[in-house]
Amino acid sequence: MTASSALPLAIERPSADPHPSVIRAGDDGAPSAAHPLVPVLMGIGVAVLVVMAVMNTRSSGAVAGLWGANGLAVGVWLRTARGRRQDALYALVLSLSILIAELVVGNKPALSLIFTAASMLEVVTAVVLARRFAPTLDMGTLGGMVRFLICAALVAPIPAAAFSSLALDQMGPHDLVEGFQTWWFGHALGIAVIGVLILSLTPSTVARLGTPRKLLEGVVLLSAVVGVFLVGFSGQPKLGFVMIPVLLAVAVRLGVAATGVSLLVLAVLVVGGAIAGDGPYTAGLTSGEQVLLAQMMVLVGFLPMLPMAAALEERDRLAETTQEGRRRAERASEAKSRLLANVAHEIKSPVAGIIGIGDLWARGGLGPVTPQQEEMADMLVRTARQVEALSHDLLDVARAEAGSVKVELRPTEVCGLLEDVRRASLLRAETTEVEMEVVCEGEGLIALADSQRLAQVLHNLTSNAIKYGAAGGRVVLRATRVHDDIRVEVIDFGPGLTPQKQAQLFEPFNRLGLERSTIEGHGVGLALAKRLIELQGGVIGVQSTPGQGAIFWIQIPAA
Repeated sequence: MTASSALPLAIERPSADPHPSVIRAGDDGAPSAAHPLVPVLMGIGVAVLVVMAVMNTRSSGAVAGLWGANGLAVGVWLRTARGRRQDALYALVLSLSILIAELVVGNKPALSLIFTAASMLEVVTAVVLARRFAPTLDMGTLGGMVRFLICAALVAPIPAAAFSSLALDQMGPHDLVEGFQTWWFGHALGIAVIGVLILSLTPSTVARLGTPRKLLEGVVLLSAVVGVFLVGFSGQPKLGFVMIPVLLAVAVRLGVAATGVSLLVLAVLVVGGAIAGDGPYTAGLTSGEQVLLAQMMVLVGFLPMLPMAAALEERDRLAETTQEGRRRAERASEAKSRLLANVAHEIKSPVAGIIGIGDLWARGGLGPVTPQQEEMADMLVRTARQVEALSHDLLDVARAEAGSVKVELRPTEVCGLLEDVRRASLLRAETTEVEMEVVCEGEGLIALADSQRLAQVLHNLTSNAIKYGAAGGRVVLRATRVHDDIRVEVIDFGPGLTPQKQAQLFEPFNRLGLERSTIEGHGVGLALAKRLIELQGGVIGVQSTPGQGAIFWIQIPAA
């Protein structure tokens, strides 16, 4: 397969916006066409790398053991090429660069054509597979990294390795298997390291790594990589495994791009040393076997640090997104609390006036009243007091969410507090048909609580028990000791609650579908009660079975 026959695979895309995802990966969402000099500079860089590889890293006949030219080509092509014309331009420049470089180093024209065709087959295959199976080209995510490594680095060199090995075998004596392996491993290493490095160098990454602190960290960690290589890959026993924690430190501290740089340096040292006959494992091995072993060491032993670095970057990105979402939610909650406080404050003054006027009207302070007018005045006052209670609850909710509610914890005699709540509740008109009872089990039921706030919560729970459980005809206020806590229960014998409704009980403004019922309420009492109990170091909950009533319980520390 020649370069010209491989090209259509890369350009069969709509002409309007052929690679929108490539733009996202390349420049952080700022799409722009490649500069006209980019293909030229790429061609020069590829030619230089080809010359260096052919002159210094041949290990299996004419096949080089370390090949970075295709990694550079794949990275730049994916990063900058847009549309059919640019794909064709990149393919033309790349094929000419490789062919000229092959001829410059002294290869025969036939051999130069073979290597050029094989390299073009590899690069085009890598570009097509990456665009198809890793379209985001985001090396900062584990999924994007793994898909790119599999498609572009692992799979793409295989057809080119097979083509070059078969072609070389036709030209003369050639170790087919060793040539195939050397090409595959060396080119896979180049695409994996250099391609990932180019794709990961986004403006945000450069800005993050360009700070003095990160630059110093990079120099120190890169020096550690070189130092561990010099110490760990010489002498006996071999200590190459020490390189793994060093690379892990690079991945954790600096991310994908710095890990790519470290792996590039390490690949040059390890594979280049093997080519020079000074590899980590040389005893009893031919030069070609040493190179293959060095390639496998980097690919299998050290390259997995790239997915690790991508996973860490993705984790950091998600954590940052989560924190930003939390900050937005907190700002929205603060704005809501301010709105509630303002609304409640604005309601209080006119409602107080309405209550005063209603009382005067009902008592005849505004002139003689008929029984019907007196009833209407009482209804007006009762409704206004409901609105007043709502405004007080809204203020308490806003203060609780803003953290401005203060509690004064002191020893509080629970049984006496329950008796006060019972007596106050009996004064309400709706309790005439309900029997109320206080049960105190044991002595010394003294809680460490804010008596005013605890009484507020108990009044709310008792009021709910009377309103929603009146059908049972009985409400029990019970107190007992549970280990080091005091447990207070408000028990009704009404219709009870389903598990679904129990899960929604303490949500603010949720009346569990009773908005249109005749039972008064506004859905903030239990939410406020939960917050007030938590401020006192306690917990609140409910136990209920449909048809068998409900038990609302509070558990707070004993004094």
